[in-house]
Amino acid sequence: MKNIRMISFVVCALILFSCDDTIMEWEVVDEDNEVAQAELPLDLDEKISRYDALKTYTDNILGVGIIMDLYVNNVEYRNLVNENYDDVTVGYAMKHGPMVNAQGEINFESVDNFVALTNEAGIDIYGHTLVWHANQNASYLNGLIASTVIPGSSGSNSLDLSGLKDGTLNGWGAFNAGAGISIINDNGLSGNSQAVRLISGTASAQPYELQLITPDIPVVMGHTYEVSFYIKSEQAGQGRISFSGLENNYPYQDWYNTGGEFTESFSTTSQWQQVKFTVSDFTDTSFGMAFDLGYLPNVTYYLDVDNISVVDLDAEPSFVNLITNGDFENGTLDGWDGYGNNSTREVTVEGAGFGDTGYAMVLTNPTEAQSYEAQQVFTFDQPLEMGTEYTCSFWVKASSPATLQFELQSEDYSGDYYGGIAVGTDWVQISQTVTPTTDGRIRFIFDFGESATTYTIDDIVFTSGEVTGGSEPTIIEKSDEEKTAIIGEAMENWIAGMVSHYKEDVFAWDVVNEPMKEGGSLRDGNVTELANDDFYWVKYLGPDYAVTAFNLARQYGNPTDILFINDYNLEASLAKCDGIIEYTQYIESQGATVDGIGTQMHISLDTNRENIIEMFKKLAASGKLIKISELDVRLGTASPTLEQLIQQAEMYKFVIDSFKEFVPTEQQYGITLWNLSDKENEHEFWLPDESPNVFDANFGRKPAYKGVADGLAGRDVSEGFSGEIQN
Repeated sequence: MKNIRMISFVVCALILFSCDDTIMEWEVVDEDNEVAQAELPLDLDEKISRYDALKTYTDNILGVGIIMDLYVNNVEYRNLVNENYDDVTVGYAMKHGPMVNAQGEINFESVDNFVALTNEAGIDIYGHTLVWHANQNASYLNGLIASTVIPGSSGSNSLDLSGLKDGTLNGWGAFNAGAGISIINDNGLSGNSQAVRLISGTASAQPYELQLITPDIPVVMGHTYEVSFYIKSEQAGQGRISFSGLENNYPYQDWYNTGGEFTESFSTTSQWQQVKFTVSDFTDTSFGMAFDLGYLPNVTYYLDVDNISVVDLDAEPSFVNLITNGDFENGTLDGWDGYGNNSTREVTVEGAGFGDTGYAMVLTNPTEAQSYEAQQVFTFDQPLEMGTEYTCSFWVKASSPATLQFELQSEDYSGDYYGGIAVGTDWVQISQTVTPTTDGRIRFIFDFGESATTYTIDDIVFTSGEVTGGSEPTIIEKSDEEKTAIIGEAMENWIAGMVSHYKEDVFAWDVVNEPMKEGGSLRDGNVTELANDDFYWVKYLGPDYAVTAFNLARQYGNPTDILFINDYNLEASLAKCDGIIEYTQYIESQGATVDGIGTQMHISLDTNRENIIEMFKKLAASGKLIKISELDVRLGTASPTLEQLIQQAEMYKFVIDSFKEFVPTEQQYGITLWNLSDKENEHEFWLPDESPNVFDANFGRKPAYKGVADGLAGRDVSEGFSGEIQN
């Protein structure tokens, strides 16, 4: 309860005489002229302290952008949010990047814990954001559409393919050619390579009724050989491999595993598949194989010519790799060490190495720095020799386009540097001849500090011998149509997962965020420098990506959910404001429904006020719900003057007054202020060294608090405050 006291003050008049015996006398003022405390003006701080919570001054939704971890773990922060706001928008933690893992799975646990707290407090959540180009798990999305790289054989191919590659079939035979065996171009695994086409006859019923027989294959008795090939068929098909020169030439079991069971045959489909097995039970110094594909009639099969191989797994390597753990197939980083720039290093899960097999090394650099500020080091057993030519090669890809350097270093840290290596998001093999400029180079080092990204590196070879044997990898590019289908499916999985999971907790979403360029045209995704978490959905799905997004959000959410499109700088570029309105109209012309347009309004003291008014008029004319979605007013300093603080308050009030004046009441969805306070930990990534919010760094109310409250109330709330002391 407030106790109010009235105190009378005696106003004194001081008369100063200009003589040596100056005296001062107090004069008592008449009682009628006494000034009551209630009539005295209040200091600004006192006025602000007497305001109620911000949300009490408006019937519209008043929200705040928050940092989820602070809300969950800082009670003072959470209580201040709950006291002043109706809903919260999570600035980062509910986006694709932090929620989707490397396998495309959505991790709901941390957000679910947050939702439980908001439900307990009676605070709503505004969903932010479903489809944006930033804060994405770009590594996962790019991986979905990356080229498929099929490693070449690990050793020399013992099988002579010349009769296939020249189209003559010399050296190859057929017990029964079925309806025809021929070599065709541009139909192989990579799309522009050769394939053997084999067609079974109309009455074909036995495997040997369509058969392709290899030339004799030389072998070393006692060695194990790996046989591998890629096959597909236009219709569902069936095949087997039979042999000559083995103890078991017709292996009806124990050679090909299908569905966990050993069978004599394998099935084929319209998709390329690899068939791989080993043989070792030779009866002589050569053997032969037959592709038996006559099980079913009228089936057309394709064998990729470049990838039929028979490799001796026990053959001696033709070179010595001086990096003894360059393929990481033991699942460790033994022999490697690294440091710098808070970088991390680890080994992938099995199957994530080059060619989707085995292991690889993963190096992550969190922030851009000098190349040498993040390093991964391997120390040779013996120093390299000056003037000797060495071959260095490795496979590498990155989560975003990046630059890499390697160096050869001596004990005194001097070195030979090989930089400017461009690394993309698809696997690429780097091969370079290097010559140490002095004796004593003892270390091989990856310098990976220049780009903020994650590198995956595999099959590192450093040798003075000639690297021979094996075959080149096959690279299969995905078509534009395939990329569209894959990314469309990824978008549906993400939106369906989020909107369905939070169907009972979130009833309004930013479905599409920041789709427009500054001039008012639609972003197209053709960007030369991407952040490591940038991914442009529009690049693969076209202008209708937003149509799809809104339809999916509507499909998987509640019929009454309110769905927004949102962008920034609409007050700075009226052309951009026009552009988002026109794009909204386009989205709806394609059958989707957009309920509202959000204008972020990250502004400053010198933002053009006439433009702000004109923006609100344009947005109001769209007929959509309008939301101020991310309002803050930056001052250019973390230590503002009182004058700047008062100007900031006036700008907040002007924006809110203009919103209420020029946007019809029925279209006013609400206002969200971006971040709770000026505390440093709220501005690590957004407006650092600034003071843009209504609470200061100690959670104290700033003049901006009064500006916001007065704007929401439509009057100077403090006008009626008296000078009465309140306890």
